[in-house]
Amino acid sequence: MKHLILAGLLAAAAPAFAQNADGLPQETIDAIMAKLADMNCQMDPDDIEAEDEGFDLDDVICVGGHQFDILLDMDLDEVSRRAE
Repeated sequence: MKHLILAGLLAAAAPAFAQNADGLPQETIDAIMAKLADMNCQMDPDDIEAEDEGFDLDDVICVGGHQFDILLDMDLDEVSRRAE
């Protein structure tokens, strides 16, 4: 019974500790994904990389099927966009 309770507690806490492959907290990932949705774009959250000056977003697919690499600053403002 103790094991079931512990497993339930760990499962409930998992989203709070979720990270992407680069170790970014889920809160940051969610904010970046919301920013992309506002830009009519989407991507795999594992392709978000932390940089000294912000975030490098690889293989972003935007409306019309165009693919870009996008750089966001620490305030999640777009700094650059390069078509792939």
